Amino acid sequence: MKLVVFVNDYKEPPILDRLKADKFGIVFVQNGVYHCTLKKDGSTSALLSKDAELYALSEDLESRGFKAEDVDSKVKVINYEGLVDLIFNDYEKIIWL
Repeated sequence: MKLVVFVNDYKEPPILDRLKADKFGIVFVQNGVYHCTLKKDGSTSALLSKDAELYALSEDLESRGFKAEDVDSKVKVINYEGLVDLIFNDYEKIIWL
């Protein structure tokens, strides 16, 4: 199974540790984009260490004052068009957390 999870909150969803898939992705949207930005002290969110393909929605980053350069290098920044491609071409199941 190919599963992608949308994370839209500051809090780390504990259910992520229980989800298993052949192909696993995390898309940071809305306030979830704070997980993929580098902190001033250089620390990062624990979500970035997950064994998953990581994506961040560029429009949500920009609306919160971030640029692609502010995002950890493990995360691929995508726009709405790229998000639609992921949903229809790369993943079978979608979960919104």
